[in-house]
Amino acid sequence: MRDRLIVGLDVPDVKQAESVVAELGEGARFYKIGYQLAFAGGLEFARDLAAGGRKVFLDMKLLDIDNTVAKGVENIARMGVTMLTIHAYPKAMRAAVEAAAGSGLCLLGVTVLTSMDEADLQQAGYDFAPHDLVERRAAQAFEAGMGGVVCAAFEAAAVRRVIGPEMAIVTPGIRPAGSPAGDQKRVMTPSQAISSGASHLVVARPVVAAQDRKAAFAQILGEMSNAETTEGKTE
Repeated sequence: MRDRLIVGLDVPDVKQAESVVAELGEGARFYKIGYQLAFAGGLEFARDLAAGGRKVFLDMKLLDIDNTVAKGVENIARMGVTMLTIHAYPKAMRAAVEAAAGSGLCLLGVTVLTSMDEADLQQAGYDFAPHDLVERRAAQAFEAGMGGVVCAAFEAAAVRRVIGPEMAIVTPGIRPAGSPAGDQKRVMTPSQAISSGASHLVVARPVVAAQDRKAAFAQILGEMSNAETTEGKTE
């Protein structure tokens, strides 16, 4: 279960990221590095984490012309990270899959950001409800040969029906019971997300901003394990 809980290192610099990793110790095995940390020395830190045996989810949400995406993916594959996000546009995903072939890098198609709702999509020019666009992009990720998708936990069950049992479903916007949603609009608790079919959960602020990070991490793991146990009993 520890390999399914990804701690988002959404902190301003490497020194603070190192503090989070040190405090969580050997219990946490998987970390996400996004824009904020990546542009403050986080890419080298990602290499260091991977070299030290940790799994790294590099959340870059790549989108560009095919050749640029491919060249970026080729270099990222050499870093030793475990997962990389690509915006789920068919051409970009196909280029990324071809570039990552044989590397073991799991490519994730980002469907619809968890901070967006239907009004946000309409303002951006999309004539889709969030769940419809998520399913469409999940199907395109499957067709492109991606390793998985990123979606809100609310859409995980529907996405699982679209992509089948093998692909990863990574769900951000996870909030333990009683936690504020913050800027996320489509959120679920850890147990709800696991029960809905998510393979991996990304949790940042509820762990990183906690007074006792190790206790917060353990609480979320417990919620995930309870959901897994419940699923087993149901089956």
